[in-house]
Amino acid sequence: MILRVIAMRTLIIAFLVLLFVPATMACADEPSPNLTDEEFAELIKAHDHSLNMLLGLISGLSDEQWTFKQNAKRWSVGECTEHIVRSERALFQNAVKAMKSPPDPDWYARTKGKAAFIRRVIPNRNPGGVGGAQAPLEIQPTEKWDRAKAIEEFYKIHGEVRAYIETMPREIKNHTTRHPFPIFNWLNAHDWLLYLPLHTERHCKQIIEVQADPKYPKKAAPVAAAAK
Repeated sequence: MILRVIAMRTLIIAFLVLLFVPATMACADEPSPNLTDEEFAELIKAHDHSLNMLLGLISGLSDEQWTFKQNAKRWSVGECTEHIVRSERALFQNAVKAMKSPPDPDWYARTKGKAAFIRRVIPNRNPGGVGGAQAPLEIQPTEKWDRAKAIEEFYKIHGEVRAYIETMPREIKNHTTRHPFPIFNWLNAHDWLLYLPLHTERHCKQIIEVQADPKYPKKAAPVAAAAK
């Protein structure tokens, strides 16, 4: 009798294991809409790096260096910087727009692999911008900002984005909105926030190209040094 009871209990336990373990494994395999610690750290590092990279390239420039153009079709350092600022605003607006939208039940199917694609494509600019997309009019440098204006505006948007990242919830991948370029199509909020600093890095490389031009103006000697 005792053996029969033990056998019955064993069968019941085995049945329950077979019933619930596959369900548990399925839940474990479901993609999480939450940022991992590594992804959060990557965002912080990328935003800080892009800030330091841009400021390192534009600090201490003369007006001649700021406005120098390799030719009529190429942007100056100042125009590149204005484009960066306008782009950061637009990209951030899309991240916020995505976050304000209801959770997307199809987020994983729509955005799978997009972060890796963004990491691979966005910061890697071909020399001379060959093969790049034409910037939409709203983010083109149309106001010809001076260096003070550009630095002020860059700090404003970059600080706003940095504060947002620090205080946002971790569940952001299931909030999506469409990119205007079909190659990207649906992006989630994490994709947009990752896109932003990598796009800045991309155009920092454009600034480096301008500054490497043989005709790029040399920095004026300090007044004290010139008087010697």
